Amino acid sequence: MASTKQNKVARLLQKELGDIFQKKSKLFDNKMITVTVVRISPDLLVAKVYLSMYPSRNNESTLSLVREHGNELRYELGNRIRNQVRKIPELNFFIDDTLDYIENIDRLLKQDKTRGNHDGDTDSQNSDNTKNEQ
Repeated sequence: MASTKQNKVARLLQKELGDIFQKKSKLFDNKMITVTVVRISPDLLVAKVYLSMYPSRNNESTLSLVREHGNELRYELGNRIRNQVRKIPELNFFIDDTLDYIENIDRLLKQDKTRGNHDGDTDSQNSDNTKNEQ
């Protein structure tokens, strides 16, 4: 469970990194990059930054581009938050694929629902036929 200090620093990093990604979108193929979650270690020295990208094609290449510019991003972040934290955390970037996962589940549920409606129609017809026979 994260402490209050961890939560505050994580929110600060999320806000500032989101702003940095918005301002430096040209570095990342003009993709819209959103910082969805930041998880920070108890010693506040390592941050796992989860990114959501739009459009979602070529996410891996964009992530590698973000990792290449990681030191530049950390420097920019340090300039913004140097008066609020003692040490600027090391940034580890990951793709947040929860939106893709949710879309896939919705798609599967819709497919199942359309199949269920067709199966349900034949079941109701069969039950009507058995009632009429009795």
